[in-house]
Amino acid sequence: MQLALNQGLSGAASLSGDLDRVLEAERLGYDSVWTSESYGSDAVTTATWIAARTQRMHVGTAIMQMAGRTPAATAMTAMTLDALSGGRFRLGLGVSGPQVVEGWHGQPFGKPLGKTREYVAIVRAILRREKPLEFSGEYYQIPYGGRDATGLGKPLRSILHGRADLPIYLAAIGPMPLFRGWLDEGFRARGGAPAAFDVMPSCPVIVGDDVKACLATHKPAIALYVGGMGARSRNFYNEVVRRYGYEEAAAKIQELYLAGRKAEAEAAVPDALVDEVTLCGPRERIRERLSEWTAAGVTTLGVRGKLDAIRLMAELVL
Repeated sequence: MQLALNQGLSGAASLSGDLDRVLEAERLGYDSVWTSESYGSDAVTTATWIAARTQRMHVGTAIMQMAGRTPAATAMTAMTLDALSGGRFRLGLGVSGPQVVEGWHGQPFGKPLGKTREYVAIVRAILRREKPLEFSGEYYQIPYGGRDATGLGKPLRSILHGRADLPIYLAAIGPMPLFRGWLDEGFRARGGAPAAFDVMPSCPVIVGDDVKACLATHKPAIALYVGGMGARSRNFYNEVVRRYGYEEAAAKIQELYLAGRKAEAEAAVPDALVDEVTLCGPRERIRERLSEWTAAGVTTLGVRGKLDAIRLMAELVL
C-alpha cells in the first residue's frame, strides 16, 4: 500500500497549501499529494503551486468539478500540468452535488453516471490524439450542433501531445464492500483488473493517547458533511452514512445541523461512525486498525492529518 497526502479544502484564513506538510510528506516517501475544491479556491492552482515546489511526488486533484469545466478544458489543463511537472500529474474528477452544480456553476445536475462516462470518454479521446475530436452523447456534442450553432465548428486534434495513459481518478462515496463487489464484477467482464488500477480512500488520522478525544476531533467535519453538505432531500454524505447502518443518527444530525444547532449535531455523531472512517488513537491502535483498510482492498491511503499523523503513517506503511 502506498501513501498519499490529502490537503483538503482551503479555508478563508489560509491559502498557502501548507507547503511544510507537503515537503515533509515528500521527504518521508509519500507517493502523491492531492488538492481539492468546492466553491472557493480551485484545485488546479493549488496543484500547480505544489508541483512547482516538489521534485518527486505526483500531484493530483481530488477533485476537479466537472460542471466547472468542459471536458476539453479539463484535458488541456491536465496535459499542460503533466508536461510542466515532468509527468507527475493525476487527474481526479467528480460530479459534486446539485447544490454546487446548479447553485454555483449554473449547470444542470443531470444523471451523474451517464455524464461522467461521456466526460471521461472525451478526455481520453483528446489524450489519445488518434483523430480530430468528435463526440455525440446525451450531454456533450462536439462539434456543437445545437439550434444556435454557427455551423462553423470544426473537429480538432490537440496541438499538445499528452500522455494517453495519464491516470484518471473518479470520486465516489460508499461502503468499501459495495465497491469491491462492483469492481470485481467489472474486472471479470473485462478479463481482469488493470495492473495500474488504484483504490484511494481519504482517511483522517488523529494521533493521541485519549481515543475518545481523538474521535471528538473529527466530529465537526462529519456533522458538516452529513448535516449540511447538501439539501435535506439530496445529501450524498447523509445517504452513505445511512448505508453504513446509522440511519437514526444521520437523520438526527441533519435535523440539528439544518436548524442551526451545530454543536448538538456534532454531539450526535456516534463514536463508532467516526472510528469506521478514521484512524484514531495511540500508535499501536492505529497500527492494528490499519490492517482493516488494507484488507478492504485499499492500494493507496489518502492521509489527512497533522505532521505527527503524517510521520506516523510513514513509519507504519513505508
